[in-house]
Parts: sequence; C-alpha cells; structure tokens
Amino acid sequence: MDIVEMLIHFGLTRQEATIYLTLISEGDLNGYEVAKITGISRSNTYTSLAALVEKGGAFVMEGATTRYTSVPIEEFCNNKIRKFQETKKELIKSVPQKREDSEGYITIKGHHHILNKMRNMILEAEERVYLSVSKQVLEAIFPEIKDAVKRGIKMVLITNQPVCLDGATIYFVERSQQQIRLIADSTNVLTGDIDDGEHSTCLYSKKKNLIDLLKDSLKNEIKLIEMMGRNDTK
Repeated sequence: MDIVEMLIHFGLTRQEATIYLTLISEGDLNGYEVAKITGISRSNTYTSLAALVEKGGAFVMEGATTRYTSVPIEEFCNNKIRKFQETKKELIKSVPQKREDSEGYITIKGHHHILNKMRNMILEAEERVYLSVSKQVLEAIFPEIKDAVKRGIKMVLITNQPVCLDGATIYFVERSQQQIRLIADSTNVLTGDIDDGEHSTCLYSKKKNLIDLLKDSLKNEIKLIEMMGRNDTK
C-alpha cells in the first residue's frame, strides 16, 4: 500500500492526499503554486485545499496571498484517531442491540479480515486462548497476544519456529504454513487457511460440536509434541 492509499484510509480523497504530500514536501504554497506543481486543475485544487483544511490536513496562512501549510503527519493522524475513537463510543451507545450471536458457521474471507477476527477473539478472551498457527501469522497478531498474557489470559501456542513470550506455553512442531486453529474461552473457534492474498478462507463458529472437535485435535497434537519432547514453556 503506497502513502496515498494510506492517507485515503484516513479520509482524504486521492487529490487531497496528493496536495497534502505536496505541502509537506514543498512547504507553504498558494493555490496557484499547488496546481502548477501537482498538475491538478486550479478549480479542483482550490476545492481540494478547502476540503483539506476542513479535514484537518492543512492550515490557512492569511496574508497578501492566501497560503496553505500542512499539518504535521503525526498530529494529523492523532487527531483522526481521536475522532474515530469518539465516534466509536457514540456508535456503540447508539446502534440497536444485537438480538443474539449467530450459532451457525460463518465464512470469513481475505487475509486482513481473518487477522482482524483473530485479533478481536484474543482481545475479547476472558480466560484462555489456544492457537495453532505459523510464526509468520503469529507475528502479525503478537501485540494482541502479549496484551492477553499481561491480562492473565492462559495462552497456549503451537507454532513452527522458536518464539519467546514469558507467561505463555509454547509448542514447536512442523506444520502447514497456512493452517489456523484458534479457540477462545472454549466458546468460539476459528479454523481454516490463510495466505498473503485474498484467497484466504476461515470458518468461525460458536457451535459446540466444532469447538469440541478442534479442542480434541489440539489436545492430541500437544500430547504428540510432548511425547516427542518438543515443547517450551516461557
């Protein structure tokens, strides 16, 4: 993902992101100068500059000629995140209550969607997490795992390369690089395959039969690892 795409995630349009980066690299500019440097038409430039100011990406410098200066990137991001957090709280208070959690089988597709589901399952865990996954995927969700251990969550990890994490029980085993098996609190599970693209597919469920099946599978794998003497408790 390039820097323009990242700025789009923070609410800017492509033209606004281009102008914002121009202000950062070139310094204070007026509308004519921005249009000349970026190649964006003058009418679109002035419209985008006004929107950029409204969205907190630039400040207006009054003078003989109106000029614009960029808001520092860290300040811009922090302000956006703060606003997102405030909006999140309002949304949580305002949206209708969900009737019941689904008791069926939910298909989750896409690398990022699967990682986010794993992160949320770990963040919401109250007692224990069992996770069998490759080290590559483990590293992507490691901050959430460390946070769970600090909260006192029992953390059992099965992975294919050495990992050091105080407070977790870690087992090492040769395994599929793509396979995921995650159980949180013996109440919800995620299982399937993940790769670097959008063809990753996992099944999420709170069905007791799938939970029991996955628990038995992990228990048997752990017993086999222990018999082979390939575990490490940190």
